[in-house]
Amino acid sequence: MKKLVIGILAHVDAGKTTLSEGILYRSGMLRKIGRVDNGDAFLDTYALEKERGITIFSKQANFRWKNMEVSLLDTPGHVDFSAEMERTLQVLDAAVLVISGADGVQGHTQTLWQLLKRYRIPVFLFINKMDQNGTDKEALKQELKARLDEGCVDFGEGFTEDFYEQCAMCDETALDFFLEKGELPDEELCRLIRERKLFPCFYGSALKLTGVDEFLDGLERFVSVPVYGKTFGAKVFKIARDDQGNRLTYMKITGGSLQVKAVLTNAGKAGEKEVWEEKVNQIRIYSGDKYELVNEVQAGSVCAVTGLNHTHPGEGLGAEAASAAPVLEPVLTYSIRLPQECPVPVMLPRLRQLEEEEPELHIVWDERLQEIQAQVMGEVQIEILKSLIQERFQTAVEFGAGNIVYKETITDTVEGVGHFEPLRHYAEVHLLLEPGERGSGLQFDTDCSEDILDRNWQRLVITHLEEKDHRGVLTGSVITDMKITLLTGRSHIKHTEGGDFRQATYRAVRHGLMQAHSILLEPWYQFRLEVPEKMVGKAMNDIEKMHGTFEAPRTEEDMAVLSGEAPVFTMRDYQKEVIAYTKGYGRLFCTLLGYRPCHNAEEVIAEAGYDPERDTENPAGSVFCAHGAGFVVPWDKVKDYMHLECRILQRDVPEETAGLTPKSREIPEEKWMGVEEIDEILARTYHANKRNKEQSRKDGWNRKLTRPSTPPPGDPVYKGTGIGAVREKYLLVDGYNVIFAWDDLRELAETNIDGAKGKLLDILCNYQGIVRCQVIVVFDAYRVQGHVTEVLDYHNIHVVYTREAETADQYIEKFTHENGKKYDITVATSDGLEQVIIRGQGCRLLSARELEEEVKRASGRLREEYLDQQKMDKNYLLGAISEEARRQVEKIQEDETN
Repeated sequence: MKKLVIGILAHVDAGKTTLSEGILYRSGMLRKIGRVDNGDAFLDTYALEKERGITIFSKQANFRWKNMEVSLLDTPGHVDFSAEMERTLQVLDAAVLVISGADGVQGHTQTLWQLLKRYRIPVFLFINKMDQNGTDKEALKQELKARLDEGCVDFGEGFTEDFYEQCAMCDETALDFFLEKGELPDEELCRLIRERKLFPCFYGSALKLTGVDEFLDGLERFVSVPVYGKTFGAKVFKIARDDQGNRLTYMKITGGSLQVKAVLTNAGKAGEKEVWEEKVNQIRIYSGDKYELVNEVQAGSVCAVTGLNHTHPGEGLGAEAASAAPVLEPVLTYSIRLPQECPVPVMLPRLRQLEEEEPELHIVWDERLQEIQAQVMGEVQIEILKSLIQERFQTAVEFGAGNIVYKETITDTVEGVGHFEPLRHYAEVHLLLEPGERGSGLQFDTDCSEDILDRNWQRLVITHLEEKDHRGVLTGSVITDMKITLLTGRSHIKHTEGGDFRQATYRAVRHGLMQAHSILLEPWYQFRLEVPEKMVGKAMNDIEKMHGTFEAPRTEEDMAVLSGEAPVFTMRDYQKEVIAYTKGYGRLFCTLLGYRPCHNAEEVIAEAGYDPERDTENPAGSVFCAHGAGFVVPWDKVKDYMHLECRILQRDVPEETAGLTPKSREIPEEKWMGVEEIDEILARTYHANKRNKEQSRKDGWNRKLTRPSTPPPGDPVYKGTGIGAVREKYLLVDGYNVIFAWDDLRELAETNIDGAKGKLLDILCNYQGIVRCQVIVVFDAYRVQGHVTEVLDYHNIHVVYTREAETADQYIEKFTHENGKKYDITVATSDGLEQVIIRGQGCRLLSARELEEEVKRASGRLREEYLDQQKMDKNYLLGAISEEARRQVEKIQEDETN
């Protein structure tokens, strides 16, 4: 006996519940077919479902057909309840996709198809309502192949040679078999269906029971049964409550068996905030609103369990892994207005119960506004929620004006640093934040050696990344479409606790976001708009005003059809407008497409008025320790204090500008720090790295870098270049920094970077000839794999190309540190951090702009001296002849004058 879990899905009004009733009736489960219109459907048991004629909650029914025992899961078809449908996909062995023959493939149908593809679920299609006038079977076949998959093949017209040929075209192995044998065995067809290369299609009318038996025969013949392991495993896909308020955990057993009084736990599962261990009190097998109590269930069964109070949808138990985050998420947020007699502390826990049961409902407490907010899929869901709250908690609530749920992401790669070190605590975390593909959500990884940070700490960092909705820095919206990788970290054998890494991880994420270029994302709809032909012009104009896009309109009978995409913000109330201007003839179908860059980002950001530096719940700064007390370092100074070196010092750039630092590519206006500001920083950080390295630390902990500390009052601060003998002068130039600071060189670099480098070197050659100092120009070559430090002579100056993984900044820092006391060094750079470090070594500083002015002044002085010399020696002939000859020439000149 085949034991299967099959889900039935469809666009709203495709006849999904009617087909379910027909299947249960033909299999002998029902004596009478229920009707959605009459409110007596077997699976629509909730009062609002009967009232509105739609499925709101997924239901289970069990039936047998020949050699097949099926747990049938009926799911909602309305887009507002798509999350209820999506969570059932995690436990399906196969899916039945119902399509209306009168409407064809609609927008939400394609969304369902993509979800089934994502979850790798074999699909059987039932094309319903073929008894209605105007349905064209051949046209529907072509539409299924064009809009869904070429593997959609009619299984209801007999197994002819043409049928086998269509099936064989889906796979090379099957094609070879067909060419040799002229047909395909059932095992081969089952393989193609299981591998989602072939999609059997059946045509009929569920209301008239036409084609239902043929469909069940095809399902029993061609569906494959999964192979289950002997070790217990289960996947939780739904949380609900019965009439007595008992919490029900719906799960599918994916391995072994489950018995009453068995103890279940989430211990050992990665990413769990709280470890629980609870006993199973009851095992229920539901069919409609009735259930049977059993003592044991085997793998492949779906059941509801009581006694578990900490489970959540998508959770894996035993050997089963947790599911991926759902694709469909709420896009609207509404404030919940409570009656005066109902305080927030009472209602909030109750709403959390509903949040457990409704995956598309997100309850948020906004501390700033002091209000409860609900994130939902649409207005229909709001009506259902109001009714649920009234029925469950006897409280009448209202919903405020709806707002869009925005998200944020980044467009460049940054390294975020988080450090948490109050007294007797210690943790430092470095994270790489990279932009991901649209719709990819958040992905977490580690690229850190266990020699640097133990595996248990690394797993803890990943757990802290997963456990929280991290907020962006534009509007405080949740971040998405990013990959966050643990690069490195540090713990202390004595002082580090788990909570320290939580703080360091949160701060590292925030620190990275503060550095990155963030963009605001908004949800978009995919729509299908049907209007009378004469009104298509207005419809097209409306879509353009709503910042939407659409394909060329096509005509279906007397209606024009527009298909396209538009922001949810502009289209959410358009349904009412369509009904008004078409006098009820127009129809709009919208399906959530995903998140895209916001069309009015500046306006939304300004309206939000969010200040990331004042968000105390999401700090970007870090906590360091000095003199036995912790102190907070702002996010833009954290890298001056961190204990571990950054793994990534610059963002990736195109090959043609490889080695150009972000600061050198962003220079519209130069930033220069004053001497007083630098001296003040040095005063705070003097002796930061000064320690007798031969002397062991008292705590036995040797670091590669020591932490900066605040010096006691009165500590001397070294300034200037020192006093003593005249030292040889050196000028170090950060090459790319200067190129992108000088206007003429920057313009040249945009078309020819090598030309800009050559021109800079020629200018500095001339300058060296004037000032007579050693000139070293340093260029980044850190992205060249295997490159070693290369020093070249260019005429009268030196050119350095840094080694792999070493930037020009690092080379200059090292040079000044090693030679600052021996030579009189001047560094030309406009990097603020470099200014602090260089001045701390007692070296002079020139900004890129000041170097340009100095070069011009030196050239000007040379020209003036040359002209003065010309005036003094204007008679070149007299200066070249002997003294006696010169007197004779002068005498002749005097005689001619007289």
